[in-house]
Amino acid sequence: MIEAVQIFTTTDTEANAKEIADTLVAARLAACVQVVGPITSTYRWQGKIETAQEWLCIIKSTEALCDEVESAIRELHPYELPEIIAVAVTAGSQEYLEWLKGSVRE
Repeated sequence: MIEAVQIFTTTDTEANAKEIADTLVAARLAACVQVVGPITSTYRWQGKIETAQEWLCIIKSTEALCDEVESAIRELHPYELPEIIAVAVTAGSQEYLEWLKGSVRE
């Protein structure tokens, strides 16, 4: 099985989400990035409950590239502490997973 992951991050503008998506795909760190939004996020930050409009990036990559994806997101991200969460893909279409692996760097 290909070691596929989905990595999630949220950001404050559609333009920043698009920049993250374009950069990751161009660098072959991601096979695909879906941008969803706007969404409303409610969270605790520095002792206060905050609500913000955000855009969600769903990044399709491999476990081997997680550290590089995280570094690229941190370079492009405006937040002091960006959400960067990787979730292993435990099953999926073999053809899709092979396409994903072929679309990113080895």
